Amino acid sequence: MTRSILIAACSVLALAVATPAMADEITPAVPAAMGGDGLETIVVTAQKRRENLQTTPISISVLTATALEQRHVTSLVDLGDGAIPSLKVAPFYSRNSALIVNIRGVGVLGDSNQPARDQGVGVYVDGVYMGRAQGLGTALYDIENVEVLKGPQGTLFGRNTEGGAVNITTRRPTGQFHLSTTVGYGNFGAYKGELHLDLPEYHGVALKIDAVAAHRDPMVLNPLNGAAGFNQYDKRGAHIEALWHAAPNFTADYAMDVSYDASTSLYLQLVAPGSLRQAAAGTIQTERARVANVGVAQQPSIGKTFGQRLTLDWQVAQNLTLKSITAYRDLTQSQFDNGSAASGMSNATGVFTGVAFARNSLAAFRQNQVSQEFQAIGEIPQLKFVGGAMWYQERVQDNAQAYNTNAFTDAAGSAYVVNNIDPATQRIDRASHVVTTSAGLYGQATFTPAYFHDQLHLTGGLRWTRDMKHGQLFIVNGATPVAFGVTGPRNLDAAWSRIDPMVNLAYDLTRDNHVYVKWSTGYRSGGANSRSLTYSAFNPESVSIFEIGTKNEFWNRRARLNLSVYAGAYKNIQVDFFGLYETFVGGVLTRSTRTTTETINAPGTGALRGAEAEFAINPVDGLTLGLSYAYTYVRIPSTVNPFPNSSGVYNTNPVPIYQAYTPRHSASGTIDYEAQMSGYKLRLHLDGNFDSGFYGNNYDPVYYAPGDARNVYQPKGDKAFVVNGRLAFADIGLGRSDARLTAALWVRNMFNEQHLFYKSLSATSGTSGFFNDPRTFGGEINIKF
Repeated sequence: MTRSILIAACSVLALAVATPAMADEITPAVPAAMGGDGLETIVVTAQKRRENLQTTPISISVLTATALEQRHVTSLVDLGDGAIPSLKVAPFYSRNSALIVNIRGVGVLGDSNQPARDQGVGVYVDGVYMGRAQGLGTALYDIENVEVLKGPQGTLFGRNTEGGAVNITTRRPTGQFHLSTTVGYGNFGAYKGELHLDLPEYHGVALKIDAVAAHRDPMVLNPLNGAAGFNQYDKRGAHIEALWHAAPNFTADYAMDVSYDASTSLYLQLVAPGSLRQAAAGTIQTERARVANVGVAQQPSIGKTFGQRLTLDWQVAQNLTLKSITAYRDLTQSQFDNGSAASGMSNATGVFTGVAFARNSLAAFRQNQVSQEFQAIGEIPQLKFVGGAMWYQERVQDNAQAYNTNAFTDAAGSAYVVNNIDPATQRIDRASHVVTTSAGLYGQATFTPAYFHDQLHLTGGLRWTRDMKHGQLFIVNGATPVAFGVTGPRNLDAAWSRIDPMVNLAYDLTRDNHVYVKWSTGYRSGGANSRSLTYSAFNPESVSIFEIGTKNEFWNRRARLNLSVYAGAYKNIQVDFFGLYETFVGGVLTRSTRTTTETINAPGTGALRGAEAEFAINPVDGLTLGLSYAYTYVRIPSTVNPFPNSSGVYNTNPVPIYQAYTPRHSASGTIDYEAQMSGYKLRLHLDGNFDSGFYGNNYDPVYYAPGDARNVYQPKGDKAFVVNGRLAFADIGLGRSDARLTAALWVRNMFNEQHLFYKSLSATSGTSGFFNDPRTFGGEINIKF
């Protein structure tokens, strides 16, 4: 397969030379700049300076503010439909309050709630790293661009960017009066409101205020009166930014934001029975349910964030800028998850009197972080450079509880009671805290020798990082940890140092056609698993990628074709295993009834390879067509499960490991049309998004040996094809003022396609999973002046 990737790479370069019309990366189709000017020019900040996307020799996909509006994106979770094929965003299991984010199949974390663990894709907002998966589902503010940087970004972005980075940029104050307000309504009781106010500059200070609010009723109803339904949300927040032009060459940019995000869990449906006998109330639901089969106690999970940022920008000389980014963020997140409402509704006897079911999982999570970064950005003849230093510290603590809220009252399992249980009366199942400190130094420079007519660009970069984690696990499975015969809190005291290089050779074939060859590395920090009894430290995992790409525009910049192929190594991959704990007590092997989870570094070296293509064309004024595709292959070395099977027997055969949340094939197509009508503009958008399905868990439920008849294999999620659309009547004049009104109708999952994006299988309990969202639609009105 590696050979085929290298052959494809050579083909890319050959095609680029033969046809000066190719491109490196893939920018999801964006609307044309109307009026016959061809495709829109997109500016990115991936290399710490503002540059044209097409001349930036790295793989980047961009969703502009317009593209987000067309897809009716309220928060990052809405990008889970596949707007960018290389990017996968999904809820952590049933919880909308924490997101899984991976790029090119890298970055997946088995448990996104772990205080001492990190994801492999970094999410940044205005240069500030968002340290936790919690809080990423909040409503987005006035976004200028969402840049998806694909492949390791270890040099300029640092730790936890082995898969890439999501770089979100908000609009800055303009210093001129502007007001934009939007109200909208939809099915499932949805409503949305936005306010963006730019105030005139006063004594050198420009002020901007953003406020957002969004609501949706449950998509699956809960039969229990007074209890929250499944998959509902309330989001609101405010963002205030002040930009002070203290001097012609110095600005101070202060921003503060607060948000509130209340959401309920997805509904886990039983779609096929297992070998055990099923309770009468535990009906099989093979289609997307509108009403849960049982009523359960449930309430929204509440997330609150508060953040402050101060960015100082000093242009010391014409070609040298010094920048400082100081930030503090605070996050609290409660998680109430009774999404597995039908769990525990089967047994061997078929007698259910008094049997408890509906496992309610609660978690309280608290984090605060402070960061400081200094940058020097400049250029001299033939050389562009950026250097910097950063320091980051976060303090995280969590605890969790789990108990059953329901119990059957008859033998058939058709009648049940719901117990109104006060969580304060239930035991704490696990609790931990950790302090993470990271420091780094980095530099990157691009040399453009004059003797190649300024067409050759050689870039080199290097980053040194030091990570330290100090923490303690003091409760697990409702008790003080017992490890190696010793009872007591388990301490984490670990540190790692890391150097990440990058080399990039780019060549401008013409003004509009570019090729590049890049090698880069990145890593995900080491840590410890707070579900483990040992709380043993595991090491960082790393990615090293060799990539060839081409970025091109042609036909008077009415067409754009970007291609890239890559292959690389995936080392020390962090893999989770679940089982019963065993330890030596007094020299005797003792098996506990308490469950545990261990994270270990898989032996050997895994492989990554893939190809990406993105095409956009503006064939006639007002019409833009786009198509993007990603092929992603991830191989993780088979790993021996450290836990015994249910009979207490260790299996020495390595277990095959799947990379979860990673479809092999993904694609997205778009159609955008705009026409000038009498007194308004007609705008139409359609997008279709496909993925070939992915695994929701990392290994098979039961595995003995290759081809063994007793193996129970992990099921793969269904293929998906979801279509979204928007029709807008835009720029309608309001009297003699410069105010303009836009009225729009939108729909997501237009054809109400349904698929199980997540599946899990138990030979005894059956197959269960989460369905995608049903069709949603609505209308909105925007007024701006």
